[in-house]
Amino acid sequence: MPRSVNSVASKERRKKILKRAKGQFGRRKNVLTVAKNSVEKGLGYAYRDRRTKKRTFRGLWITRINAGVRPYGLSYSVFIGKLAESNITLNRKTLADLAMNHPEAFKAVVESLNS
Repeated sequence: MPRSVNSVASKERRKKILKRAKGQFGRRKNVLTVAKNSVEKGLGYAYRDRRTKKRTFRGLWITRINAGVRPYGLSYSVFIGKLAESNITLNRKTLADLAMNHPEAFKAVVESLNS
């Protein structure tokens, strides 16, 4: 009895990998073995960087808040400490947005700490 090869499934597997490798350079986009390595590497980077992105944005928000409170004679750490004392529960993302886009609202937050 001849060997049965499920060419439908194997073609689908190849198509799936080559579809994910679309847009890559050189043999990475059209040679299966090279594309497979490239796609696996890319998926690893994607997994890692979904977590790294959170760290990067937190750093950006802290920088923006620090720049926002400097004109009021405060540093970031002192500002966050006073927020915690006053039981004001605004997260860093919101505070950074206020500092960048709504300076009058951010000023109100800073002045509420001094009174």
